[in-house]
Amino acid sequence: MGSKHSKGTTSTSDPVPFESGRIPLAALQEATNNFDNKYLIGEGGFGNIYRGVLCDGTKVALKRRKLESRQSIEEFRTEIEMLSQLRHPHLVSWMGYCDENNEMILIYEYMENGTLRSHLYGSDLPTMRWEQRLEICIGVARGLHYLHTSGIIHCDVKSTNILLDENFVPKITDFGLSKKAPELEQTHACNRFISSEGAGLAQTPSQLKQSIDPKLQGKVRPDSLRKFGETAVKCLAYSGVDRPSMGPVLWNLEYALHLQEPVIQENSSIPIGELSLQINDFSHVDASSNAAQIGTLNSYISL
Repeated sequence: MGSKHSKGTTSTSDPVPFESGRIPLAALQEATNNFDNKYLIGEGGFGNIYRGVLCDGTKVALKRRKLESRQSIEEFRTEIEMLSQLRHPHLVSWMGYCDENNEMILIYEYMENGTLRSHLYGSDLPTMRWEQRLEICIGVARGLHYLHTSGIIHCDVKSTNILLDENFVPKITDFGLSKKAPELEQTHACNRFISSEGAGLAQTPSQLKQSIDPKLQGKVRPDSLRKFGETAVKCLAYSGVDRPSMGPVLWNLEYALHLQEPVIQENSSIPIGELSLQINDFSHVDASSNAAQIGTLNSYISL
């Protein structure tokens, strides 16, 4: 876990008890040319995100808290605590932090292909194939299954918090709102339902009239799309007791990919819109559920 930059810094902010991961501010300033805007790659509620290269050549992404950010040191601590203890191919790798000179900076592995959202909605990027979208959803489901079996709920799954590496392998990021099972029992005991807005997303197949990405026309097998749609609808059930756990969700997504594998003929696809979902960037789905989070992501993938 440690880094060669981990020693000998003085923190003027509330100390975080993870000394082995502390990286000096000077090393991060050097990696980003003192946080030059040309290194800026994103912005979130916590602050700006920069790309950088450490002195040993390691590419990193740095999430630097803005002074005016409403997100507290508790979220900073939570992110460090979660990622310093978790290891999975579909969770972004945490490399360290800096809390020197009142800074709060989190350091991660750099993900070459950015956020999933940029590929779903970016007009200047190549269209993602249906198989590729399913593979991404499966990877995220595996990451969430690992978290849930570890007693952790992410609480903020959305397309901006799914990052893609150079091979388009998805990794979940942003753990500042995550909760452990005991905390969930205390804070979410009266909140086991999706909001009315979320429930409205779970339409029956006959009601799913809106189009998936028009560029996928003729490239999606009907049985694969049908299995995908059924899975998303189950994940968005109003009551938590009616939503599947991540194990069955993962199996269904893998089966949907299996159904897509045969050679696709133009006349084998169903018309666009027969079994597709209309989804907004909806991140407030009930966090106490095991499956509602992946239901939202499932729906993203059909856009």
